[in-house]
Amino acid sequence: MPAVCLCRSDQWGDWRWQLRSRLRTKEQLGAIIDLTPEEEHALSHPCFVVGITPYFASLMDRADPNCPIRRQVIPLAAEALGQGVTMADPLNEDGLSPVPRLIHRYPDRVVILATETCHTYCRHCTRRRRVGMAERGLTRAELEGVTAYIANHPEIRDVLISGGDPLTLANCQLERILARIRAIPHVEIVRIGTRAPVTNPYRITPDLTAMLRKYHPLWINVQFNHPKEITEESARACTALVDAGIPLGNQTVLLRGINDSTTVQKQLVHELLKLRIRPYYLYQCDLAEGIDHFRTPVARGIEIIENLRGHTSGLAVPTFVIDAPGGGGKIPVSPQYVVSQTPEKVVLRTYEGKIVEYPEPRL
Repeated sequence: MPAVCLCRSDQWGDWRWQLRSRLRTKEQLGAIIDLTPEEEHALSHPCFVVGITPYFASLMDRADPNCPIRRQVIPLAAEALGQGVTMADPLNEDGLSPVPRLIHRYPDRVVILATETCHTYCRHCTRRRRVGMAERGLTRAELEGVTAYIANHPEIRDVLISGGDPLTLANCQLERILARIRAIPHVEIVRIGTRAPVTNPYRITPDLTAMLRKYHPLWINVQFNHPKEITEESARACTALVDAGIPLGNQTVLLRGINDSTTVQKQLVHELLKLRIRPYYLYQCDLAEGIDHFRTPVARGIEIIENLRGHTSGLAVPTFVIDAPGGGGKIPVSPQYVVSQTPEKVVLRTYEGKIVEYPEPRL
């Protein structure tokens, strides 16, 4: 089926209009897709935060309830089901927050929660306990607290600006944060995590890229989960960022029924590389409440990596990780290629299943 045809306002290419015009209700969405009874019921749930830019909504298949775009943004009743293994804050981010809006999980890096607003709210969000609930950005007082903490901890060399989506902020708001961080001498790297190129690509304006160029070395991580998200508009946005000297990495979340196959993942990573985006992480779905129906067996992720490794370029193979429950950090999970190991040799399995020996050096 073709993508949904929305009535395109003359403001369609204005990112602010896209943000203001997010589809939120059963009535709005029912006008552009054939909602199932389950979707209608879930869209009536008072606790489900829904917000979809007209652009991203235009990528949904009107008739197919299993459309990979649709499944990422339209809630289902399964979100309301309690699961014994899930938790509101699966990564213990609140427990690792020494000051409001900052998470210090790893020794040399921190995360700043610059906003609790997104262009589009993903149903698989690990921060669903807070993102979208208030839709507010970092206050000046919170920014003071965050930057003071970083300045007083010289071991911090890497700062990730996340949220919500930092690119829902106006340029001046985002620059205020970047400038304060860049003024701290021991901060070497600044990163931004955003889905704007995917869900509201018009946000990547010449004014934005010109501002970002002032704060190098700057890296941006995006989240493309399915090849259908790669469009002329999203490609143009990513090209503008890369041409501004900003390296892009992609963090895909492994989602049941959406992208949990080698075929989909291989197509995705190949398309990403063509846009000069490095496949960075493939995430096992977190244990956040309300998203258990998205989780796949860990073996599925290992299988996908095994079917990529050696069968395509190493540049196209992301690292499959589990973000440890309780805040233990990301754990890489890989296929097993070491068959046995002695002081004299290591026996290895190739990607084709052949067994080879590698002699150890004599020390």
